[in-house]
Amino acid sequence: MSWIISIVSILEVLLLLHVATLDIATRTIRNEICLALALLGIVSQLGSPMQLVESLIAAAILFLLLLAIYMRGWMGGGDVKLLAALAVGLSLNGIIQMLVVTAWAGGVLALLHVTMRNLPSPRLAPAGASFARRVYAIERWRHLRHAPLPYGVAIACGGIWAIFSRGF
Repeated sequence: MSWIISIVSILEVLLLLHVATLDIATRTIRNEICLALALLGIVSQLGSPMQLVESLIAAAILFLLLLAIYMRGWMGGGDVKLLAALAVGLSLNGIIQMLVVTAWAGGVLALLHVTMRNLPSPRLAPAGASFARRVYAIERWRHLRHAPLPYGVAIACGGIWAIFSRGF
């Protein structure tokens, strides 16, 4: 059973890395990825039915709380789905760890975006420019237009932390 948890954990981490890059590129979090993460979370807890029930209840409560935040316009819908999907595979302690690390990573992300105000506006990245230069040019352009933060990056950090804390 431990090898199944290891495979599930690796798949979860890979999906979260994909979510982070997709959120940076498109500012969207796909429903299929959230569903896959929730299903992987269920598989990771099949050995402990009571833990699974506890996680499902906690994920439902978290979803409802985050839904209220979403309804006020303070959070994106993809972020709500991603956090709830991750909660399915975590214990209560893991959910708390995920939320704390997500908040810290979100703070760092916000500081980076505030710092961008003081950086010079780049010209369009020419063909063949480095990946970092292209990302900077696009993010600076988005920042000037008051685009939302790619908070999926912070959520991915929190999720990966909780998965590693859970153990392989």
